[in-house]
Amino acid sequence: MSKKGWIVIIILVVLAFISMGRYNSMVDKEEEVKNAWAKVETQYQRRADLIPNLVNVVKGYAAHEKETLEAVMKARAEATSVKIDPTNLNAQNLQQFQAAQGQLSSALSRLMVVVERYPDLKANQNFLELQAQLEGTENRIAVARDRFNNAVMEYNKLIRRFPGNLFAGIFGFEKLTPFEASEEASKAPEVNF
Repeated sequence: MSKKGWIVIIILVVLAFISMGRYNSMVDKEEEVKNAWAKVETQYQRRADLIPNLVNVVKGYAAHEKETLEAVMKARAEATSVKIDPTNLNAQNLQQFQAAQGQLSSALSRLMVVVERYPDLKANQNFLELQAQLEGTENRIAVARDRFNNAVMEYNKLIRRFPGNLFAGIFGFEKLTPFEASEEASKAPEVNF
């Protein structure tokens, strides 16, 4: 084999190793995004699991607030029915998921307004414990969403920077969408008594 033949082989081997390294890096980042998404879903599921207990405690004190309690349970059912597989984390699916979760948050806010009318309920130990768990879960959701957004950002940077963008195109890695604040988040909530 001639000297030029060896040079071509060496160049091809080096390119193969560079390609494997880039591909593996993209797979690692994609898996980090999937893992971060799973943690987001876990926290939302934790919140959904707390809601029936909270509604049952409130129901004991405020049975005539049936409409509000039913609205919370309906919103919970809708929120838990919207599932996103990590392979289809696109803007439309995230927006649909976020809208369902926003409706649940709104229903929970209305429930907390109702609770204000019942001093005995506000002093109930079970209610206080569930409320504290729900508040803690909301904080965990915020942290999980932030970590998910960071993982998406790192992944997107990897596949958009040169030469990663070349390899991303070859291997089919596409840009992912982070969570974004909904339009309603910028408006102050209205509370009418």
